[in-house]
Amino acid sequence: MNIDFRRLSDSDADALVRFLTGERWPFHVIGEVDDATARQWVAEGRFASEENRSFWIVADGTPVGLVRLMDLADDTPMFDLRIEAAHRGSGIGAQAVTWLTRYLFTEFPEVRRVEGTTRQDNVPMRRVFLRCGYVKEAHYRDAWPAYDGTVHDTVGYAILRRDWTAGTVTLPPWDDDPID
Repeated sequence: MNIDFRRLSDSDADALVRFLTGERWPFHVIGEVDDATARQWVAEGRFASEENRSFWIVADGTPVGLVRLMDLADDTPMFDLRIEAAHRGSGIGAQAVTWLTRYLFTEFPEVRRVEGTTRQDNVPMRRVFLRCGYVKEAHYRDAWPAYDGTVHDTVGYAILRRDWTAGTVTLPPWDDDPID
């Protein structure tokens, strides 16, 4: 499967709304996006603004996912990844995270690190983070409200520019609590 990335344009608004409303997003706070919410997000610049850039994930000429890059004025941007259910588990997530990491470090020389979070129970995404050189840096208990009213733990991952450049992975010092 040939994967490509194409930046969203203003003419993509209706296609973006159809994409967001046409799927269930089980690991997002809003699991089912309605038309009005999707259009509001587009109008607010959530997908395209000075702080945000979004890209279609295109497989063999057809959009199958979306990469949204956020906080682009910061030295630590974050991202959101959505892949259509029919294409999940096919390796597209790892390709997308590899691509967005390279994109951010190449296009934004001031970026020192890239961060991403997911729910603790989103095992496939957690594997993608690790496969792509990201390191678990945080575990936030009861921090992710789900659309069904449940609350989940949030897990945070990041990759440092210096690790990406060197092809290494450095772990944070977990045993550094001060002891009285």
